[in-house]
This record gives sequence, C-alpha cells and structure tokens, in this order.
Amino acid sequence: MAFYDALARSLEALDQAGCRRALPQVPPELVNLSSNDYLGLLEDAELRERFYAQLSGEDRLLSAASSRLLTGNCEAVQRLEAALAQAYGAEAALVFGSGYHANTGILPALAGPKSLVLADKLIHASMIDGIRAAGCKFFRFRHNDLAHARQLLERHAADFDEVFVMTESVFSMDGDRVDLNGLVALKRDFPNVVLYLDEAHGVGVFGETGLGCAHEAGLAGEIDLLVGTCGKAWSSTGAYVICRSVVREALVNRTRPFIFTTALPPINLAWTRFVLEAFPAMAERRQRVRAMGRRLTEAITARGIACPSASQIVPLVIGSNEAAIAAAARFRQAGFYVLPIRPPTVPEGTARLRFSLTAAVSEADFARLLALVTEGEA
Repeated sequence: MAFYDALARSLEALDQAGCRRALPQVPPELVNLSSNDYLGLLEDAELRERFYAQLSGEDRLLSAASSRLLTGNCEAVQRLEAALAQAYGAEAALVFGSGYHANTGILPALAGPKSLVLADKLIHASMIDGIRAAGCKFFRFRHNDLAHARQLLERHAADFDEVFVMTESVFSMDGDRVDLNGLVALKRDFPNVVLYLDEAHGVGVFGETGLGCAHEAGLAGEIDLLVGTCGKAWSSTGAYVICRSVVREALVNRTRPFIFTTALPPINLAWTRFVLEAFPAMAERRQRVRAMGRRLTEAITARGIACPSASQIVPLVIGSNEAAIAAAARFRQAGFYVLPIRPPTVPEGTARLRFSLTAAVSEADFARLLALVTEGEA
C-alpha cells in the first residue's frame, strides 16, 4: 500500500541523515547522564519509604478515573494547589496532567484576536504548539535577546490588547538562563505585557526552597503565568501554573487539555505535595548539582568549545550527527549513558551531547566524567 511505503521511505531518509530515533533502554550498569531527575529523588529509597508510611485514605488511589470537571477533582489535587499557591505567595495555582498539556493549553485559552505573542527563538516545542493552537499573530525574538524583544514591543505593542512574552528560565538544550530582571523590566515599561515563564528546568534546582529562578530572584510575583513541571526535579508527574485567581477560573473553563483529560492519580498528587514540603531541606543537593554544572562547563570551555550553560544542563556541541553519535558511543564504553541530541531538536550543525546532571551522580563518577571531557574523549 502506498501509505506504508511512503512511511518506510521517510524513515529510511531519517536513517541516512542520522536523525532516526528509537526508544532506548538505559542499562543499569551505566551512570545515567540523560535524566531530568536533577535532585536524585528517583533513587532515594528512604524518602520514598517515608512517603509510603504516611500515605492514607484517598491518597492511596491509583487513578482519578475521570476529568476534574466530572468526578476527578479529588482532595489531593485541591491540597496540592493550595500548597503551591501558598509556597509562591500567589493567589492561585492550577495543576495539569503534564507540562505539554499546560503549554499547549494555556495560551489558546487566554489569547484572543487582538493578542500578540513574542517568543524566544529557543522555547520548548510544547510552547510553540501552544502558540500555533492559539492562532494569534506572533514574532520570535533572538535567543535571550531581550533588547530585540523590546524593539518588537516598541513597534507592535500599541496595536494589541495584550502581548504575551514567552520564555524559559533555564533552556533545555543549552542550559543557559534568562535575564529575569530584564524580562520583568519589559512588563514594567509596557503595561499590556503578560509574562509567561516556563520553569520546567528551574524548579527544584534553583531558589532557597527549590521553587525556581523567579522565586530565587524575588520576582515570582511579577510573572503572570509561571509554569512548572513535576516530571523532572520533582521525580513525579504533572505540571502547574502559578497565576491570579481570575486567570485560574478562565483556564478551568477554557483549556481543552485540562477539560478533556483524566485527572492525575491521587497517589501522584500526594507524592508531589510530599516532595514540595521536602524541598526546603534539599539545599545541599541543589548546591551540589549546580556546582557540578559549573565545573563541567569550565572543563568544556577550557578545551576552547563554547558552552553557555549556567545550570545543571551542560551541552558539549560537536557538530555533525555522525560525530555526536560516535561520541555518545565512546562515553557509553567508559560507563556513561549520555544521548546525542540532533536536529530538529537543535539547529543543523549543532548536534551535541547533553549532560543532564543529577545529585545521584557520585563524586567518583563525576571525577571520571571530568577527566574524559578534559582529555577530549568527544
């Protein structure tokens, strides 16, 4: 059949370009450097057992069995949202099934025909999908170039009811961070700006109590839509947005990925709240994983390779897809599981190894990693 033949040819083309993906299985004997479990909670048996020991009642349920607008609005999710709002000192919080659900649903629910979106060129694919679903006019400003964003605002802001400025606190492929003070300055200078900040890779790792970069900078209250995901440093599942009460009510009534999906299981919601309460005591883990990020970045730049990281995500840009695949194989032989990141996830010619550091990496293993990078194993 022509349909299947066309699919087979397209997969063959991906093979030839070195871009075909497959579902991997992480060998347990390798040090995992491709996980987003930044605080190492996934392997923390003691923490997990403490959670199970205090688990009771509805929180033990393994499914909500319904959307929240039917019968899935359990006490566990209400307690979590209240705890999140209190932690951030915000009016409200709303929990989503995933970061993808949040980012594809929030903007279409809030934007109108007289809305404009200005988005950083390197925002996550889920945010791009949300912009496309919203269907409003948008421009992309140069990566982390808030001066360019300001130029676009000066040119276009007056023509629209509101302008959503969308960016991330920590970018997932380069590990660099946004200038939060500069971002907030845009809002202060343009009264119709709505700030949308994705903290997927910031929460857990940054901030005195692990609430992310905006909270660390004392600017969380300036962010109109602060999105965090629970599937990374939280070692849980789901996502949330910190916002005003009126925004929360609009999202409950308009957000399709929220309305038309089964709510998260109570046991997962209870675990997320348990981790949120444990975050303040994890300062040492946060400090350690950030320190590893700095040391690995220094080792890469010492080789004359540009590395913009300012976080636990550290890229080693290699260039071609084939060279990145070969480098990943060499690290695997040395006992490290690190995946090659290739187009279209990153631009052509910038295939890389993306080291995603976690507090579960031992000092001995990290010393071996530094030695491999310093010696030019990739």
